[in-house]
Amino acid sequence: MGLGDKIKDAAEKAIGDAKEAFGKLTNNSKLEAEGKIEQGTADVKLAGEHVKDAVDEK
Repeated sequence: MGLGDKIKDAAEKAIGDAKEAFGKLTNNSKLEAEGKIEQGTADVKLAGEHVKDAVDEK
């Protein structure tokens, strides 16, 4: 996994976290849901990249 991919996925997760928090703060359920989805997407991408790393190490 490239460092650029890790940074990109971590940034996507952070943006999702911020959206969720702002949605909660402003009582905007749509924005909160978007943030949760973005976090989930980033988590899946990171997990896939970790699997690739594990396979490459063997």
